[in-house]
Amino acid sequence: MSSVPVNIQSGGDSAPPYRVDASPGMAGWLRQHDVSLAITTYQIGKLFLVGAPDAGQLHVTERTFERCLGVAVQGESLYLAGLNAIYRFANVVPKGQELEGHDAVYVPQVAWYTGDVFAHDVGVLPDGRPLFVNTLFGCLATVDEATSFRPVWTPPFITQLAPQDRCHLNGLAMDDTTGRPAYMTAVAETDTPRGWADKRDGHGVVLDLATQSVVCRGLSMPHSPRLHRGALYVLNAGTGELGVVDRAARRFEAIASVPGFARGLAFMGGYALVGTSLPRANQVFAGLPLEERLKAAGRAPECAILVVELATGAVVHWLRLGGVVRELYDIALLPGHRSPMLVGFAQGQINRLISKGKPFPIHS
Repeated sequence: MSSVPVNIQSGGDSAPPYRVDASPGMAGWLRQHDVSLAITTYQIGKLFLVGAPDAGQLHVTERTFERCLGVAVQGESLYLAGLNAIYRFANVVPKGQELEGHDAVYVPQVAWYTGDVFAHDVGVLPDGRPLFVNTLFGCLATVDEATSFRPVWTPPFITQLAPQDRCHLNGLAMDDTTGRPAYMTAVAETDTPRGWADKRDGHGVVLDLATQSVVCRGLSMPHSPRLHRGALYVLNAGTGELGVVDRAARRFEAIASVPGFARGLAFMGGYALVGTSLPRANQVFAGLPLEERLKAAGRAPECAILVVELATGAVVHWLRLGGVVRELYDIALLPGHRSPMLVGFAQGQINRLISKGKPFPIHS
């Protein structure tokens, strides 16, 4: 397929050993909806910001954060789960202005150090406090000023909080109406160290936090549960499917099949943005239904962001990442921005971006 020109600006973190291609309408779709994308990779530890200054060109920047996974946006703040910390970045560019050609520049403001708890999805409470899926300990957690984390919720089948990755809890759906955590995904209802590893196919579940119950079983390595317009969506990663959970019937209904291990899900109106990754050549990812489905269809797996029309299940636009990029993890939307950028740590950008706040009164 043909693709549009892509302006890659790496910003000094690294020479771009990666490749970005897009469908002819991808930039136009982003401009039409006035939105940019924040995309995390897994194996190379990159956060990509993708915008469209106009309908004919994409603007791509990247920053390095070791093993970055979950990403979430609340207002003008961006939250990121890294190897051993949860970061909060704030956009310092006032609305309608630019800084060196960027209409949003996200600057690191706070880091909560968690240690390597294998944090996956991230959510944000109304007061700005982050939640994260603590996969190593098998719980939903929040940050703390005195300890590595504070448990918020634990699946009913987990009997002990131990650093053993007992069920591979990974996904988190926040309720936009209440601002509270609502649903989570796990690879299996197992309660032994890495017990899920032998139950990757057909044992995945979607969990309801409010009722402490399972609302869907029989999935294959489910990821990225999300609530959109009142419906509960989930990626059945091991089969390469986007679907909706019928909570009354407690079953998964596929909407679209995608060419890759599906992780990362966001919504814009009647469209879903789905991340797909190339399968890893290891035991955890081998033998999943996705492998046979792609083989039967004569399709090669892709590392891409796919724009899926919810009404039809059709892929209408795509953004492919290649080169050293083989896996994506999460997607978040940056509404109202065309050419965002984020300040990282690799080349000392943070050392040169200094701003002064209002005077702080110490006497009343």
